[in-house]
Amino acid sequence: MATQQLATFTIGEHLFGINVLLIREINPNTSFTPVDLAPEYIRGLMNLRGQIVTIIDPAVRLGMPQREITSASCCLVMKTTREVEDREDASELAGETVNDIVGLLVDSISDMVSADTREIESPPANIGDIDGRFMSGILKMENRLLIILKTSEVLKEGK
Repeated sequence: MATQQLATFTIGEHLFGINVLLIREINPNTSFTPVDLAPEYIRGLMNLRGQIVTIIDPAVRLGMPQREITSASCCLVMKTTREVEDREDASELAGETVNDIVGLLVDSISDMVSADTREIESPPANIGDIDGRFMSGILKMENRLLIILKTSEVLKEGK
């Protein structure tokens, strides 16, 4: 049985997950500097131990309004393409990373989920207002629907 480890988090009322192998770290720091003339989905830049990280608001990319930052908010700092290309399972992660360091601003972190890949269903055309192109799959959990985020679409520049 093939399984996938998913880090889960909330954005608005939705529960999302991404492959844990794509995450470099979960950082509680939500202090960043806004960038003039940047697209609305780019919330700003953060200095992470001397490295500049672009902070992306996935809610805005998904068509939701920008949310207030709370004490539960945090940034998922994503691995770069270079960090995953030498892994044995690199083909599984191919296309889901970018060359620069980016962070995803999320409302809160939830549990780690181990999902049987056979239970992950194809994404529908949409869930609520979320366009299906941002989903790589869905997982029906006991009392909730887990949307597996297609990071390649969320991280892609433009609309």
